[in-house]
Amino acid sequence: MGTNVRLSKFINLYGCEVGDDTKIGAFVEIQKNASIGKCCKISSHTFICEGVVIEDNVFVGHGVTFINDSYPRATTFEGNLQTETDWKVERTVIKKGASIGSGTTILSNTNIGENAIVGAGSVVTKDVPPYAIVAGNPAKILRYIEQTIKGHNEHF
Repeated sequence: MGTNVRLSKFINLYGCEVGDDTKIGAFVEIQKNASIGKCCKISSHTFICEGVVIEDNVFVGHGVTFINDSYPRATTFEGNLQTETDWKVERTVIKKGASIGSGTTILSNTNIGENAIVGAGSVVTKDVPPYAIVAGNPAKILRYIEQTIKGHNEHF
């Protein structure tokens, strides 16, 4: 746990990393082996599962759900209830400065690019490029953010 982390009541954190100056809202769960960077805001009712890496300066809206298994099953081929040893965690990375809108679902094995914006209610099924604005189900690129760099307007 980093310094100056602000935690709301009724959260469930275990075996995870949380960076400095991050704020975590009520009714959030962050599972083991998940990593949250510094200066992030994780809004209420969000579920961050094992294998999710959230870099610095990321905003995660209310009720965002991350998925870490492409083919979830309750039982093994033999019919036994699955345990942790029966599946492999699939990684998801949210790059620095990205914003994830409320009610979004992010499937495993995806990367959200630096400073990208995911619209509320989207379902992210594939990688989102840096500076892209995406929305929908499945999320599609709507446009790119214009940035002013050294006095020049660049379209990313």
